[in-house]
Amino acid sequence: MNDVIGLAPWLVGFPLIGAAVLLLGGRATDRWGHWLGVAASAASAVVAFILMFRMIGTPPEERAVDHGLWTWLSAGGLDVDLGLRLDPLSLTFVMLVTFVGTLIHVYSVAYMDHDVDRRRFFAYLNLFVAAMLTLVLADSYLLLFVGWEGVGVASYLLIGFWDTGRPSARENAVAAKKAFVMNRVGDMGLIAAMAILFATVGSVSFADVLPAAGGLSETTATAVGLCLLLAACGKSAQFPLQAWLGDAMAGPTPVSALIHAATMVTAGVYLMVRSGPILEAAPTAQLVVVVVGAVTLLFGAVVGTAKDDIKKALAASTMSQIGYMMLAAGLGPAGYAFAIFHLLTHGFFKAGLFLGAGSVMHAMGDQTDMRRFGGLSRFLPITWITMGLGWLAILGIPPFSGFWSKDGIIEAAFVPVDGQPWRAWVFGSVAVLGAAITAFYMTRLFFMTFGGRRPRWTENQHPHEGSPLMWWPLVFLGVGSAALGAVLGIGGTFTTWLEPVVGHAEHHEPVLPVPAIITVTLVLVVLGAALAFRMYAVALVPEEAPRGSFLTRAARKDLYQDAANETLVVLPAHGVARLVQVGDRDVVDRGWGVLPLAVSWFGAMFRKAQTGYVRSYAAGMAGGVLVIAVVAWLVIQLGGGLGGAQ
Repeated sequence: MNDVIGLAPWLVGFPLIGAAVLLLGGRATDRWGHWLGVAASAASAVVAFILMFRMIGTPPEERAVDHGLWTWLSAGGLDVDLGLRLDPLSLTFVMLVTFVGTLIHVYSVAYMDHDVDRRRFFAYLNLFVAAMLTLVLADSYLLLFVGWEGVGVASYLLIGFWDTGRPSARENAVAAKKAFVMNRVGDMGLIAAMAILFATVGSVSFADVLPAAGGLSETTATAVGLCLLLAACGKSAQFPLQAWLGDAMAGPTPVSALIHAATMVTAGVYLMVRSGPILEAAPTAQLVVVVVGAVTLLFGAVVGTAKDDIKKALAASTMSQIGYMMLAAGLGPAGYAFAIFHLLTHGFFKAGLFLGAGSVMHAMGDQTDMRRFGGLSRFLPITWITMGLGWLAILGIPPFSGFWSKDGIIEAAFVPVDGQPWRAWVFGSVAVLGAAITAFYMTRLFFMTFGGRRPRWTENQHPHEGSPLMWWPLVFLGVGSAALGAVLGIGGTFTTWLEPVVGHAEHHEPVLPVPAIITVTLVLVVLGAALAFRMYAVALVPEEAPRGSFLTRAARKDLYQDAANETLVVLPAHGVARLVQVGDRDVVDRGWGVLPLAVSWFGAMFRKAQTGYVRSYAAGMAGGVLVIAVVAWLVIQLGGGLGGAQ
């Protein structure tokens, strides 16, 4: 690795330079700026392939390399060197971010063709990629935090990209601020975790912290683990900080693909797996991670069943699938590799689904309501086939990619932990139930869009396939959706690849035989898909959403998560803010306002003694002399009395 390690900084450097040129060059780069953005991302992908192939040829015990750059911070007992960590985990993310990111860049050239601010859009895309690469390549929590915040800023800029000149401009700006603020809540967890680690270990470098995790007290490790989980919940849209994800669909569709498939929401899973030794020292924190993942995967799945907006249905799907990954990350070494494996396959099929949704929207005049689609398979054959591959992959139908990764998580969830079979039954059952609901809502999405007995289009719709710049990325992603899981899953190739980072997981038997788990899961998946097919492909789909059951109405409103946040957080915060405002105005301001009034009153009282008459002043002086004489006489008398007493 030493002969090519010098290329590593260029992974971040190329997209960062691209963003700088496009932002500083301004309108002068409008004609060719989008191609510079594509070239910057592609150059980073080339470097990633070189490093990946070089690492594959390196012995497993030599696959973790820290590449120091310079001393970044030295203050008191804290010395932080700026450096990059290249190992199988970080390079897996680098490959996903750069390859899928480049395909999204290419797609965006055509998708944003008529946008006057296309150059600025590509600058933000490059910035997004550079920030995510900084996050996954960092060799310390502090540098990771820089990338973490960079991803947050880039997402804010891209979600609110259309914040002027459109009827939805205000809603777009609000959605960007919502994502930004909710992520800041999570970021406090990462800051607190770093503070605790520095106080106990004296460092925030992975090389110092992770080997020392076993020596932390369980209380300290639990505190750090829960703080890291808070950070992950914000960035990866996990319960209870998931409410921003659906609103984030306000940005252009390529942004949604990049956020959901290759960058932002995957960062929390990376943080959990990278911090695995800390979680292993804190069983309580591990259990909370699993619970959060289980709750979120069901939460997102239920919400996805009722969404008619194609992008918001896919957003709910992402929330649910990341929940699977978080659940696996909480299972310890048995789940780490499957969490990252599912993240990798999910990156391909979810990017394909989002870009496919963008192709549908492009064909239907930016319409997103699936109740106004139907019958599009004849008009968008490439989009139909590639989205079909993504649909089969996310359902977990063998031999498509999702089967190899998600099935591994389900099997791991059925393995007893610490001799507690109840956990295996509970979390394994949740994972299977989530797979069945996923089959329902993704089949619903697919057939509401492409199937149905008749089209439900609005007037003057002329659907057509986009340009090759849009459908070639769909083809590559479709191939990945179909084959990547088998390529990496057969023979345990991917789990073996990650062993130098996550360790070797001892084999433990689940509470049910593996063939039984696979069979039950596939049967429920087929039943869920068949039910959706009957309701949305065979039966007529109403053009207006029916009232539905209470659960359906709740799912349309994200299970009232916004209302809960408003009641439990926003309104109390407003109350505290008003109380502080009243205290500032009525106590502090008026309190200081009383002081000059008091000084003025005393001045007015003393001013009355200044009459200007000499006789008044003489009388005052005489009175003063008399008072002094009386006081002196009393002192003498009292002094004499005390002396006699002695």
